[in-house]
Amino acid sequence: MAHCGGSPVGAMEFLVGAIASAPAAPEPYVALAELWQDRRSELQEGLEGNGSLSAVLAQAYFLFLDGDVDDAVMALGSVTGVRPDVAWGAAPWFGDARFLGAVSAEALAEACLRALDYGHDLDTAEMRERFTPWFHAIDVVSERSPLPEWLAAMSRLPRACGRYELAFALCDRADAVDRVMWTEVARANTWRAMGDLDQTAAAFEQALTLDATNWSLYLDLADVRASQGDFAAAVALVEQGLQHEPHEASLRAAGAAYRTRLSGSSDNLRALIALAPELANTSYRDLLIDYACAGPGLPRRLVTKARLISED
Repeated sequence: MAHCGGSPVGAMEFLVGAIASAPAAPEPYVALAELWQDRRSELQEGLEGNGSLSAVLAQAYFLFLDGDVDDAVMALGSVTGVRPDVAWGAAPWFGDARFLGAVSAEALAEACLRALDYGHDLDTAEMRERFTPWFHAIDVVSERSPLPEWLAAMSRLPRACGRYELAFALCDRADAVDRVMWTEVARANTWRAMGDLDQTAAAFEQALTLDATNWSLYLDLADVRASQGDFAAAVALVEQGLQHEPHEASLRAAGAAYRTRLSGSSDNLRALIALAPELANTSYRDLLIDYACAGPGLPRRLVTKARLISED
């Protein structure tokens, strides 16, 4: 197959199609390895600047063959992000001891984040099955190289797949090395995914003990308190965050929203309306508007003006 007389890029694309149909079957990888050995220069020329899924998948394997396991796993993460409905991680090389023994925690963490890039729903039994090789790689690499910041990043993938026990295990493994803010944030976000707001708040409070000048942690905790209905606490936390980053639009918008909800202040709702265009995250913007518009005694016309922003 690898020695057919046609274009090596065409042969590569054919073999990638075979891999997509049966990612665990070894034969297409054997043929790809032969193709890479025999027609490397032609393949390199054909692959240059080629960002197609088949090209990136083939490059992931070629990088592995050349011993560049970090770039290999990041390429596989990119392909997985685009098409998580295919069990790309079932590739024989991805579970190979040569790969698992050499790939860095940083590269695997980046690959996990790339697998989440497109926002696909991964919290299903089918997805958990497809991502089993990833969970194995995370377990092996995190035990070999328990670097807290990268373990916290890795935990996002099992969390997205509903594998909460693995996400927590990574946090515990990181804590055994060093207590850092990122681990507590990962733990908080896992509790939040599970719907436990009390534990979420407790983890963000722990994060603040480790990094008391981080404005975004105050905002995270304020948002949790707001979702618990404690808008007075939310306002106080936003004020603390503003002491560290007084010009941050999301903090100012949250403060305006939570004060509006608490007191029915028209001035604060106007401030939120003015700040709304600065909020890049439209779902968060709309949530703040919902909170604010539920404030007591607000003029109907002003509430309508705020609601119209959410409809844009």
